[in-house]
Amino acid sequence: LDLVNTLERGAPAAAGEPRDHLADPPALLGWARRVGLVDDREARAVADSWERDPGSAQAALAAVREVREALHVALLAAMGVEPSGAGALERLRERWAAALARSRLTLEPGRASVARLVVGTAPATLIADRAAVGAVEVLRGAELVRLRRCPPDAGGCGWVFLDRSRNGSRRWCRMADCGTTVKARRLTERRRAARAG
Repeated sequence: LDLVNTLERGAPAAAGEPRDHLADPPALLGWARRVGLVDDREARAVADSWERDPGSAQAALAAVREVREALHVALLAAMGVEPSGAGALERLRERWAAALARSRLTLEPGRASVARLVVGTAPATLIADRAAVGAVEVLRGAELVRLRRCPPDAGGCGWVFLDRSRNGSRRWCRMADCGTTVKARRLTERRRAARAG
């Protein structure tokens, strides 16, 4: 879900475009390190690969953005906000299949699981491949009944989150952010209306 929320989908910025936290390949690499998609060694290999071939950096950024948008549409469809996620699922399946084609299976004797799938064997496509596999894992394993969207029509940011509250009634992504901001705005509007009245 962190990938889906790298694009601010709430109220548009001053320029009218939503802020994209994956604005360029260095931002993508920084995000991938921050969320643990790559470790330091892998990040250096990715950076070196992208420096040698800047076109591969742009291709990786485009692929991750495609995965992000397809996952977003699929999640909204799962919540009943979008009518159908079929096209999005097909795009995710294509990216997932390509990522698996570039992966390898390794034996790990003595562990609970004998084999492990190593996704991201080519540094240039490592982040995009892991994002695609992670997106499919979210769809296959997330508690989609607890999936919520911070309501952009009520002043929220539009982020998608899992509601882990006991009664399942959480409305805002974070009360400290969107919830407090919206409540403060409503209070100010009520006070202004009372003074004007």
